[in-house]
Amino acid sequence: MLNVAIIGTGNISRMHLDAYVTFPERCVITHLVDIYPEKAEQKKKDYKLPNAKVFASHKEILNDPSIDLVSICTPPYVHAEIAIDFLKAGKNVIVEKPMAASLEECDAMIKAAKESGKIFSPIAQNRFRDPIANLKTVLDSGKIGKVVHAQIDSHWWRGHCYYDLWWRGTWEKEGGGCTLNHAVHHIDMLGWMLGRPSKVSAMISNAAHDNAEVEDISVAVMQYGGGACAKGALVQVTSSVIHHGEEQQVIFQGEKARISAPWKVYASTPKDNGFPIENTDLEKELTAYYESLPHLTHIAHTGQIDNVMKAIETGGDFLIKGEDGRLTIELITAIFKAGSEGKTIDLPIQKDDPFYTVKGIMANVPHFYQKTGSVQDFAGNITVGSEYKK
Repeated sequence: MLNVAIIGTGNISRMHLDAYVTFPERCVITHLVDIYPEKAEQKKKDYKLPNAKVFASHKEILNDPSIDLVSICTPPYVHAEIAIDFLKAGKNVIVEKPMAASLEECDAMIKAAKESGKIFSPIAQNRFRDPIANLKTVLDSGKIGKVVHAQIDSHWWRGHCYYDLWWRGTWEKEGGGCTLNHAVHHIDMLGWMLGRPSKVSAMISNAAHDNAEVEDISVAVMQYGGGACAKGALVQVTSSVIHHGEEQQVIFQGEKARISAPWKVYASTPKDNGFPIENTDLEKELTAYYESLPHLTHIAHTGQIDNVMKAIETGGDFLIKGEDGRLTIELITAIFKAGSEGKTIDLPIQKDDPFYTVKGIMANVPHFYQKTGSVQDFAGNITVGSEYKK
């Protein structure tokens, strides 16, 4: 039986709490921590956790030998500090997205994990959805040929008051806007499926939220220079919280066919003059292969937490590691750098680059507006994106 501590009991903690209570025979939530202890007390009541202890600081429980696994659900600016503290204390750690606000912090977290020998897994829950996992399997099969273009639409919509929450809307505490805190999901998918691009161009803007320093839309173009699966490919990445309808999709155009999540397939073959004819045989083959793939037993946060707990229980491997989270942050940082400097940049980002650190990012990004609102909490449920179903 694993003893679990939840650090930060705001809205996203519900996803972790819901996951852990799915496995009552394998784990128990023993500690709830929040700088507003009354919020932790409310979660204790809501989830019927009479034996869970409530604390106001994670430092109060660092040396508790009973804790096996920690879920960090705090605002991004303290992810690195808290994760490193717990790893050094010999705890296994899951940290919410984004992993951190800078590559310097990511590297410090990865170093702490290696030195501790403990599991460290940043949340990328969409890898545990059938449409995403199966899309990657089809892509890896080579059935569509080399990828020549991809389109990443991370479209969300958030009202003006969204940035009134006390930690949102500033580079210091949120670490960025929609690119870091919303498109992180889709940029993770891109890195998982195609790896690191070689060049990034971007523009960033704040078009609808004049109560926030950070961007509410970015548009990037990434070029892949190496790797047989995508050499020469261009990728468009739109990160937004100003798109009504929140239509989110990941599209890969291959030499032989187009596939996407939500699942859609179209294949073309040329006439003698080069104009297209629909290749229905390949479409049927791809769809049959996609539909034959197994379904995940647990999805989203529950799937990732199950995967981590199995690794702790068995000593086996787990899917999402610190290096995965770091690649996602590198691609996001590249968008910030390219958009701020107005030029195409090369990857990887080096340690002497100003954008490697939080301090350097804050000094070099545009501060679009001054944050004007500050509320402690919002009532109501949150949404965490598409399920990518047809």
